[in-house]
Amino acid sequence: MSMNHKDANAPPGRVRTEFADLRNYIFGSSAAILTDVSLIVGLGSARAGKGPILAGLLTIAVADNISDSLGIHLYKESEGYGQRLSLLSTTLNFLSRLLISCTFIAIVLALPLAHALYIGLIWGLLLIVFISYLISRSNKDNPVKEMAIHVLIAVVVIALSRYLGHEIAVYFHAS
Repeated sequence: MSMNHKDANAPPGRVRTEFADLRNYIFGSSAAILTDVSLIVGLGSARAGKGPILAGLLTIAVADNISDSLGIHLYKESEGYGQRLSLLSTTLNFLSRLLISCTFIAIVLALPLAHALYIGLIWGLLLIVFISYLISRSNKDNPVKEMAIHVLIAVVVIALSRYLGHEIAVYFHAS
């Protein structure tokens, strides 16, 4: 990999700043949380078993993660970060998403499906609250307001996923 001119001249502290920049973790984490919870709830409502739900979570953990990370990489390069810093942001995004997805995979593997659906939902909402708190603190915003807004958006997306899963089950006469 060749070093971009901007990377070669970047101050050493810039790399450390990228590690400390919440945006490199939060974007990927919040996307993974909402996608994983929506998949679990939606497929659970469609009466899918553990196998299809785990297949979906693994697909998200790998394919969707790589796709989103590539998008982050291209965005960072287009903003002039250079290859080194773009790759660092991409890697941090990928790893945070992968870690989040692995927690949902572990929940589905470890628990009976009926419990995994509820525990996964609660875990996802708690993570959204935590991330919202970090963002609001970083931006010096009202944490309660930000957490409420983000949880409301998450609940709407999750409810829509549940509704669609239920309708698919009804349409295909799933038992």
